[in-house]
Amino acid sequence: MMTQPDPRVLMRLLSLLRPYRTRLAMAALALLVASGCVLLLGQGLRLVIDQGFLAENRARLNQVLALMLGVVAVLASASALRYFLVTWIGERLAADLRRRVFDHLLDLEPGFFESASHANQGAGEITSRLTADTSVLQTLFGSSISLALRNVVMLVGAVALMLITQPWLSAIVLLGIPATVLPILWFGRRVRRLSRFSQDRVAELGRYAGEALSGIRTVQAFTHEDIERRDYGERVEDAFATAVARTRQRAWLTGVALLAIFAAVGVMLWQGGQAVLAGSMTAGELAAFLFYAVLAAGAVATLAEVAGDVQRAAGAAERLLELLDARPGIHAPVDPVPLPAPLAGEITLESVSYTYPGREQPALTALDLTLHPGERVALVGPSGAGKSTLLGLLLRFHDPDQGRIRLDGVDLRDLDPRALRGAMGLVAQEPVLFTGTVAENLRYGKPEADLDDLRRAAADANALAFIEALPHGFATPLGPGGVQLSGGQRQRLAIARALLKAPRVLLLDEATSALDAESERQVQQALDRLMEDRTSLVIAHRLATVVAADRLLVLDQGHLVATGRHEELLETSPLYRHLAELQFGRHAPNREPTV
Repeated sequence: MMTQPDPRVLMRLLSLLRPYRTRLAMAALALLVASGCVLLLGQGLRLVIDQGFLAENRARLNQVLALMLGVVAVLASASALRYFLVTWIGERLAADLRRRVFDHLLDLEPGFFESASHANQGAGEITSRLTADTSVLQTLFGSSISLALRNVVMLVGAVALMLITQPWLSAIVLLGIPATVLPILWFGRRVRRLSRFSQDRVAELGRYAGEALSGIRTVQAFTHEDIERRDYGERVEDAFATAVARTRQRAWLTGVALLAIFAAVGVMLWQGGQAVLAGSMTAGELAAFLFYAVLAAGAVATLAEVAGDVQRAAGAAERLLELLDARPGIHAPVDPVPLPAPLAGEITLESVSYTYPGREQPALTALDLTLHPGERVALVGPSGAGKSTLLGLLLRFHDPDQGRIRLDGVDLRDLDPRALRGAMGLVAQEPVLFTGTVAENLRYGKPEADLDDLRRAAADANALAFIEALPHGFATPLGPGGVQLSGGQRQRLAIARALLKAPRVLLLDEATSALDAESERQVQQALDRLMEDRTSLVIAHRLATVVAADRLLVLDQGHLVATGRHEELLETSPLYRHLAELQFGRHAPNREPTV
């Protein structure tokens, strides 16, 4: 069932057209001129028949035909101008909406996309809104509304001229139009419903095929090819059956429409023919009347189709405006406090507690902690202990429910989030690389970096050798997500990116846990250089990489349960000793020359 469009939604969309008032006015003028020319053609048809053919006046026939040719020329010019202007407006509106929604989404905190209340607004769903929904609105404003206005003018003008030409025959037509259009609308609604259903089936085909092909290694490793063929074949047949049902209804629609239209024309011809034979109507008037009746019927049918477009566009607009109306939970204060300069990098947590929305168990509880400038601190603990949550709070992806976090004595809430994040560097366990060249990915850390800067950072990250071995060096395209690189190479690029940024505070989510021994050695050397003279907080999944940290913090279920150096914790913390024994065996080392 299609819901009625909310007028407020459409009014908000119309407000987006305000900057283009001049083009809208020109399009409206062109529309009126074109519609007027079409209505004039009916009068030209009357004159051609009455004063040309029936009067056998060749000179008059030539004059009328020349006049009609001039009207057609004006009609063609006005129609072309209207088409260009309304299409431009539709494309401009879609482009403005895409930019506005995308710009707004970049200001929303990650929690917006991760919370249970927005679980259906993942990246794929939002991408669909940015493309498919804006395309629906582009069609509405670039075509449908123009057609609606044009056909309203045509309907009003055609009905007025029919009444002037022959009032009694007009009454028959006005009663006959609903009887002709209603069956067409009934079949048309079924065709639209089946068309949407068919599009869903085709979309499911694309989703299934994309999922299977992107996971082709897993499909073949589990010899799942035959099952995938069977399941995809079933979906193909479902899509085919839906398409056949849609085609059957469309065939009925075409047949019923032709029958209804020609039956209506036949009735009008019979009634009008009787009037012509009786002398109460000329043949030219009958021809003009038929012309206007066809225009009126076509206008009604078009308006019915446009009503469906408006309903679909209203739904698309609501989904887009829902994103635009989402307010970020993390935002800059009205008067942000500037970062201290120079920034020392001292971090203080005072009774910090945080619970994710929709959950009852706190991720962190009453955490008190101080990281001194230049100190290397490692976070250890079982999965779900709160390690990643702490990093998210420091980057102000979330705000604490209780307590406060300070950077060099300034509450993070008093800072502009962009300035705060500009002072921090993040190297994730699974680094994100973007479609583009090596240089473009590295410049995420410093957009104005020149080639010499890139080379120095790559060298410090142990990445220069493999970058120069790529086909085009720093200009080599990486593909989506850097798929052409190994895990160790992606990590070293992420480290080089962080080196270019030169942050005062460094946040590391164990960057070596999934690497082979040689890659781990190279990445660890790069991390050692990256952490020099910086306050560093490292999430440690593998204790061997952090036993030499200045201090280790042991978290468990959101609580800080122990703190100290490796040797101390082996003696004082049962949890840390248990973790060490799991990874090192019964004889945990007292010291490892790493970090």
